[in-house]
Amino acid sequence: MNITFRWYGRGNDTVTLDHVKQIPGVKGIVWALHEKPVGAVWEKEEIKAEVEYIQSNGFHAEVVESVNVHEAIKLGNEERGHYIENYKQTIRNLSEFGVKVICYNFMPVFDWTRTDMFHPLEDGSTALFFEKAKVENLDPQELIRTVAEASDLTLPGWEPEKMARIKELFEAYKEVDEEKLWANLQVFLDEILPVAEACGIKMAIHPDDPPWPIFGLPRIITGEKSYEKLRAISDSPSNSITMCTGSMGANPANDMVEIARKYAGSAPFSHIRNVKIHDNGDFVETSHLTQDGSINIKGVVEELHKQQYEGYVRPDHGRHIWGEQCRPGYGLYDRALGIMYLNGLWDAYQSIAKKELAYDSRA
Repeated sequence: MNITFRWYGRGNDTVTLDHVKQIPGVKGIVWALHEKPVGAVWEKEEIKAEVEYIQSNGFHAEVVESVNVHEAIKLGNEERGHYIENYKQTIRNLSEFGVKVICYNFMPVFDWTRTDMFHPLEDGSTALFFEKAKVENLDPQELIRTVAEASDLTLPGWEPEKMARIKELFEAYKEVDEEKLWANLQVFLDEILPVAEACGIKMAIHPDDPPWPIFGLPRIITGEKSYEKLRAISDSPSNSITMCTGSMGANPANDMVEIARKYAGSAPFSHIRNVKIHDNGDFVETSHLTQDGSINIKGVVEELHKQQYEGYVRPDHGRHIWGEQCRPGYGLYDRALGIMYLNGLWDAYQSIAKKELAYDSRA
């Protein structure tokens, strides 16, 4: 495992790289140019400045999350060609500074969706919470207000310029169903994958969060069948996935250990976190500890160890603990605990494997 930590940049994160240095085993920083408008080219000078700052703190900067996909591409309208060309140039520019993986998603309008950013837990901490019935009856404008009031820091996938056009976007998506969204993803991939492959970059699509349609909007990266369909679009080595246990695992029909077994080889990047799923479809994000949630984190890490997984791994959304004031889900303390849990599991499986090897050699 190549352990990494997601960071939102100087001036846009309560966590500093000096803090991250103190977490044992972290090799890289997962970064992005969060101030860039969606669809704009990431210029070389901007990339160089961020990469050099990260490297000066002793980390690699080989994973970017995310180069967001413009809505024109997802909608397949007349503007998509322009934004696809911009995306290609950003891929080329990133490759010049050692980037190996670009995580992206293809979720219409909204990125990850929650109804409560600071839901209280029994231990006194708070966490991100999804109330399914509320979303089914919620005006999207109310959801936008909930997110906007949760933090004075920018949140991924909730770009202000996009939220200002919410009514216009919902009207446009009336013409886009799952089939059409898949077709638009294929156009995008047909264009960018040859560039990514030539640049040695893996395009790792992130699952939809939650992995089902919301507000009448289609969602397509929701389970194992989605991965099969994605691979049918192109067998390019650059056509890959981000395996996110918490996003895809929010649907209990998705067995994340089995998905890790089948698809880890196609996942250069993994987010490992836990959620507690309730019978009514609600879910809350918990500590990374296996017994605190509904996802078999121990089993996922064991499967990755069996495959001697060398991809990039990061802890994902953490609780807000010990009074930390931070971006919802992205504080320092609980994600640091998550890293130590993942490292502990990996070390334990490594020790077991060595003992088994020693026993076999004696036999």
